[in-house]
Amino acid sequence: MFSDLVEEDDGEVVQTNQFFIVDHGQGALIDPGGQMTYNELFIALSRYFPPKELKYILASHADPDIVASVGRWLTGSTCRIVISRLWSRFIPHFCPAGKTAGRIISIPDEGLKIPLGHSHILALPAHFLHSEGNFQFYDPLSKILFSGDLGASMVSNTDAAEPVADFAAHVPRMLSFHRRYMSGNRACRLWAAMARQIDIQCIVPQHGCMFKGAEMVARFIDWVEQLDCGIDLLSERHYSLPTSWLQPTSEG
Repeated sequence: MFSDLVEEDDGEVVQTNQFFIVDHGQGALIDPGGQMTYNELFIALSRYFPPKELKYILASHADPDIVASVGRWLTGSTCRIVISRLWSRFIPHFCPAGKTAGRIISIPDEGLKIPLGHSHILALPAHFLHSEGNFQFYDPLSKILFSGDLGASMVSNTDAAEPVADFAAHVPRMLSFHRRYMSGNRACRLWAAMARQIDIQCIVPQHGCMFKGAEMVARFIDWVEQLDCGIDLLSERHYSLPTSWLQPTSEG
């Protein structure tokens, strides 16, 4: 995991994690991030694996902090990008014309088993948590679930490198994000039921701290299952006419 590639700038940029899996000479990069991470990630990855030989970019969804750098990865390697079928026609907008031809693998809504080396990666449905076409990636060998934005916490680069030690104390770091970005409790409950069918020893989100160990994983799944968020919290006040004016700045 690479958790410190985005320069912290007075809270103007969200912290992100990037992930790499290698099995018998085949490598997959998960949620490589945007333009801000590309150079540092390329250098960091080179210590473990030749970036030009990447087999896959696995993208949980199509947000800029997830995959805006994909054009540079497609230029700098022979990899293919694996992403929800909903976003396969949007990805070319991040790339030079023609760069994605024959290099996008569309994941159907029900998910996919993706061969890697002598094993495979599971693309697990996590739709509307938060993206409409959203997948999480599970490695059955390490038993790690790469959960995308589900489980995200707003912390510093330094804190993101450490696993959650006190779940109750960690909840305030997650709550506002999940209430706003996750679509609703029905999606949360369906995800929790699916997650309990898998032997997960670690959940690693794209922002913030990981949940390590079966007990901490179970506590997180329980928390998600009961979470009210998104449309559960909407009322008429969220659809009222604006009263505030854009204030002029020194630039005019």
